[in-house]
Amino acid sequence: VAVACSDFTLRLHDKRSLRRLRTLAGHTGPVSAVRFAHRSVSSFYSASLDGTVRLWDARSPETKQAQVFKSDASHCFSSFDLSCSDSLLCGGTEQVNGEDSFLVFWDVRKPGGVLLGVYSESHSDDITQVRFHPTDKDRLASGSTDGLVNVFDLSEGAEDEALVGTCNSESSVSALCWLGLERLLCVSHDEGLRLWDLKSLDTEDELTVYSTRDARVAEGQGSAGSALDYLIGGCWLDSEGQVLVVGGSGGGDVHLFTCDRAGLSPVRTLTSGHTATVRCFGFDSQSLSLFTGGEDVQLLRWSREETGSGPGGNKH
Repeated sequence: VAVACSDFTLRLHDKRSLRRLRTLAGHTGPVSAVRFAHRSVSSFYSASLDGTVRLWDARSPETKQAQVFKSDASHCFSSFDLSCSDSLLCGGTEQVNGEDSFLVFWDVRKPGGVLLGVYSESHSDDITQVRFHPTDKDRLASGSTDGLVNVFDLSEGAEDEALVGTCNSESSVSALCWLGLERLLCVSHDEGLRLWDLKSLDTEDELTVYSTRDARVAEGQGSAGSALDYLIGGCWLDSEGQVLVVGGSGGGDVHLFTCDRAGLSPVRTLTSGHTATVRCFGFDSQSLSLFTGGEDVQLLRWSREETGSGPGGNKH
């Protein structure tokens, strides 16, 4: 498990015991995201507001990055993702000079991190989310504080040709998640949630499957009765064919929901773990474990029991 810390370092932990394996230093600004490669269990990337995306080798005893990807000196990367083929890297920038923000592309297969190009016209504010499709290497979704979620077909050349559709979240985008092949989940910074069916982009059919401006009002509380204070994001569970939406309470409870046309449905509340706001999560499809990180400086692993009676917690 790779964890981004507030001191700009990255920490590697054993995913079973959560024992810290090593600390990696290199970034000189806040780390905005960390991603493991899809086809290499030892390669992972990190993006930072210091203007770099860095490739690391988890097997190496060295604590320095293996490769550094850069673009213009004014670009501060607030988001990024790696295509399902592990060949294309895309970074989203903060707004530059009060005007535009950029999607920057690199070919990771070529030595030196070759810069392929930049999209400059699709967003007008910080790009907070970049998400490649889980099975289509040419499909990309990006979200911004300008409220827009853009969907691209990267097999097309120019930016205006690659843009196949735009969804309006009506608020600043906090998290994006692909659900299966054609659906996209969007969470906003004011706890709104929208579920879109992208098959409807080129048709007269309704694009929005479900929408709420404030999930706290729509849901009210988690399964254990504690209040839902915020949403973190969602992830698609292939084994179950459904989305897991993760939120929390100010006291550290973690609320789990499913979401479909009918709205949010409480699944479980994870208690007696965190003692402060939870900022991030990750789901391991192999062990069916949920990892959470919080402001209480804890990394927790929650293991789903076969009986469904509740998870057990392991913390570090």
